[in-house]
Amino acid sequence: MSQHVDHCERVYKVATEKSSAASSPIAASWRRCMSLHHLTPEEAKGPQRLSEAEFRIVRERAAPLIEEASDELDRLFSIVGRSGCCLLLTDGQGVAIDRRGATGDDKEFRSVGLWSGTVWSEASAGTNGIGTALADERPVIIHRDQHFLAQNTGLSCATAPVRDHLGRIAAAIDVSTCREDATDMSMAILSQAVRDAAGRIEANLFRRAFSRARILLLPQAARSGPALLAVDRDDLVLGATRAARHALDLDDKRIAAGVPAADLLGDRVDEEAELPDAERSALRRVLARADGNVSKAAEMLGISRATLYRKMRRLQLD
Repeated sequence: MSQHVDHCERVYKVATEKSSAASSPIAASWRRCMSLHHLTPEEAKGPQRLSEAEFRIVRERAAPLIEEASDELDRLFSIVGRSGCCLLLTDGQGVAIDRRGATGDDKEFRSVGLWSGTVWSEASAGTNGIGTALADERPVIIHRDQHFLAQNTGLSCATAPVRDHLGRIAAAIDVSTCREDATDMSMAILSQAVRDAAGRIEANLFRRAFSRARILLLPQAARSGPALLAVDRDDLVLGATRAARHALDLDDKRIAAGVPAADLLGDRVDEEAELPDAERSALRRVLARADGNVSKAAEMLGISRATLYRKMRRLQLD
């Protein structure tokens, strides 16, 4: 109990110091909890849970997200599940919509709210991995007494947000543990695993949204997630992940206006040569499909064999 009292006093002290809130993300979150969400660190409140009807609606709305994340949750849980960790997938409002956990740990995890249908937004649960990652739009580690509510100081959480195909926050993936021996190093390792899983889920959502497009991976490495472009058959960009938008200075307006992927990637050709190059590429594809048989390629194109030979000579495809 004295530890809870000490924690509450520390939260009040740090959160009211403007300099601390400006320099520390944790202090800034504590300040939000008090000034914006009107929470107090000492209040004992049970985890907020949706009703069955409410949870069913949220799950139905998030069905594509759950489907695209399922394999990644299984893969991540196979790595961390035996070390006393619980894995949660939430929607963009912090509602846990899917989870993985060992049966032997279920009672403890359920009692602290690490369960499907629980709301882990900052407004509901104060500073915590899920709520703070969503509020700050970045991966976070919230280790024990970095939580706002004293009752949550037994938890250690590593969380990463997941963005949709438009670069907006759509979800969060979280690994939490109640183990007292969780160290800064172990949480850092878990955080990297969570960020990697979040990036793969984000890529899955992007490919799902542009299932008929060609997907390009940008050559430059992106720390902030997968840098992907969706391109149509005419080389125009249909969509871009957040990392690709930042790397190429893209936004919704520029994408909607139409921009060739070649221009963005530095492969732009001289306009005078663009049409011949396009025709050459088209003929090469047809010839490849015809296994090099000129007569068959001409038939596929609906032109005579002689006409095709003339085009090939003009385009230096002899």
